[in-house]
Amino acid sequence: MINKIFYSIFQQGSKTMFYSSLFFPKKIRNDVFILYGFVRRTDNLVDTLPQDKEGFYKFRQKYEQAQQGTTTGDVVIDSFAELAQRKNFDPKWTDAFLDSMEMDLTKKTYDTLDETLEYVYGAAEVMGLYMVNILHLNKNAYVYSRYLGRAMQCINAIRDIAEDLEFGRSYIPLSDLEQYDLKSLDYHYTKQHPQRFSGLIKGQISRYCHWQKIAEKGYRYVPKRYLISVKTASDMYNWTAEQILKNPFVVYQWKVQPLIIKILTTVLTNIIDPTTRKTWLSTSAPHLGCDTLIQNSQSPD
Repeated sequence: MINKIFYSIFQQGSKTMFYSSLFFPKKIRNDVFILYGFVRRTDNLVDTLPQDKEGFYKFRQKYEQAQQGTTTGDVVIDSFAELAQRKNFDPKWTDAFLDSMEMDLTKKTYDTLDETLEYVYGAAEVMGLYMVNILHLNKNAYVYSRYLGRAMQCINAIRDIAEDLEFGRSYIPLSDLEQYDLKSLDYHYTKQHPQRFSGLIKGQISRYCHWQKIAEKGYRYVPKRYLISVKTASDMYNWTAEQILKNPFVVYQWKVQPLIIKILTTVLTNIIDPTTRKTWLSTSAPHLGCDTLIQNSQSPD
């Protein structure tokens, strides 16, 4: 019964993460489903219109009770608390995650990259820290797992520009908009300044590539059996970056996500050889690839 609950929660969330995670060994997969069940439940409270502010604070209170050893009766919270204890999660990781989710209730814009990264740490980087412990990886993998979460969140922020505008918020730093002489990300405004907007998106993807390249250095710490799932998810974010890079205004037209068949064929490729370095860079628009973008960018952080 518990597995069905987490299966349902996870399946309704990120298709990329869900189908990639199916290829972890059973025990690992169950733990990953518990983790993402907790994360998705929390995220759903702050990413709905209207936002469920009261529900979020009740959820956080229950988690704090469970973290202290109290059984709350909420299978998602209680299972996560058990997982956190069993896998030795640092309680500060979850505090940071919940703090970032709370920011989604109160904060609409971020002035600088450093300010954005404070949010990204809790919203995405700690997911990588959780996964290091779930997979029993060498602790040297922590830094790379954080960069992988950071890179993925960067693509999410670009991909979800239109959706986030509905909430009246944006995760792209205002200082970046100023760099490209943009006053807004509203479509009616950016379509009047297509070159500026395209430049902004190219800069964001350049930053993503920089972080992604650092993250990939951590693949050496991931056993081949686990790397299939990790690299598939990562490859799908590379694919998403490619689609947006080809046409930056696509973010206003639809939510760029790979089809299930794309995810599964990538899984098969990685089953054959998950250590391959072949990526979208070698098969399409190499002049727009990460190497060129990073070379032409000005010291991405």
